[in-house]
Amino acid sequence: MGIRHGFGLWLQPLTQGHDWTRETYALAMAIQNLSWGVFGVFVGMVADRFGAFRVLIAGALVYALGLLGMAYAQTPLQLMLTAGVALGLAQAGTTYAVVYGVIGRNVAPERRSWAMGVAAAAGSFGQFLMVPIEGRLIDSLGWQEALVALALLCLAIIPLARGLREPALASPASAHGGGQSIVQALAEAFRYRSFQLLMAGYFVCGFQVVFIGVHMPSYLKDMGLAPQVASYALALVGLFNVFGTYISGALGQRMPKRLILSFIYFSRALVIAIFISTPLSPTTVYIFSAVMGLLWLSTVPATNAAIAQIFGVAHLSMLSGFVFLSHQVGSFLGVWLGGYFYDRTGNYDLAWYLAIALGVFAGLVNLPIRETAIVRASGPQLAGAR
Repeated sequence: MGIRHGFGLWLQPLTQGHDWTRETYALAMAIQNLSWGVFGVFVGMVADRFGAFRVLIAGALVYALGLLGMAYAQTPLQLMLTAGVALGLAQAGTTYAVVYGVIGRNVAPERRSWAMGVAAAAGSFGQFLMVPIEGRLIDSLGWQEALVALALLCLAIIPLARGLREPALASPASAHGGGQSIVQALAEAFRYRSFQLLMAGYFVCGFQVVFIGVHMPSYLKDMGLAPQVASYALALVGLFNVFGTYISGALGQRMPKRLILSFIYFSRALVIAIFISTPLSPTTVYIFSAVMGLLWLSTVPATNAAIAQIFGVAHLSMLSGFVFLSHQVGSFLGVWLGGYFYDRTGNYDLAWYLAIALGVFAGLVNLPIRETAIVRASGPQLAGAR
């Protein structure tokens, strides 16, 4: 997670090195996020069936190859295939959906939301740690060699994955109490109104965080701020995200997750509105980054804990993958529209306004979510739409 949060730092050096437009890079990042979501569904199915260990090893290898391909891509198409498709697949196999499946199967329900908050906080600390390192690598080695160094570094996932080996993976029947098939689990989830609302909210989350993460470094540079301001800003997002995700997970044990999610989305809309209407300076950037960091990925433990609470854990990685696909469709639009609007208007104003409006929308749609567990009449029998 730490590596992928720094990709915005490559927007200007990579596009200037190849004389490409910002929309070209933005489209590659958009494809990456969409691929992450699409592949995440199938990777989740594999992880639910065979465990996370094998998935993480394969994901780490693809991650390294994708970073190397991104470093030496010579055409926009090659960039789309490497930085886009390959890295999207790699992230699907090395991040939350896979890890949360392990947590869901091995942590008691009364501690599950907290445990997911801890995992999200670890990913956030990766952002805090890695973004400044990535900035230093670009400055000292050059943007291509920095990607090569990251390719080697991400192979550390392989030995770490041994810690997520499960001695005896629970069967769907024992983990869920009913033995649903994949088709039955999907039919039940997509007919359930609260699942649809969770997907809608997560769409907005993806739009906001990926637009900001990829385009804010260039936005700040366009506004005349020094390049290191962007690195420090993204690092602050990661640092405060550690606290935000942990707090969200802990609060999820004590209060309705729908209220946590609504608060997060409404707050994001307000914080963005204040940021773009306030005179820009390093101080205002750092304040914005710290506050936004508290709200950044704090949606992740609350959303995934709600899915586990409603549907059980047998198909948790898969269902989380589908909700995350919605997140990544939003990410695709956020990063691509940011580049599209900039290339046609010369600024990011339209993208900022859209991020605010979507935040209000997400805050509203999360309020009616029902978090109580589905009661099934008998085993895999599907629950009706709610």
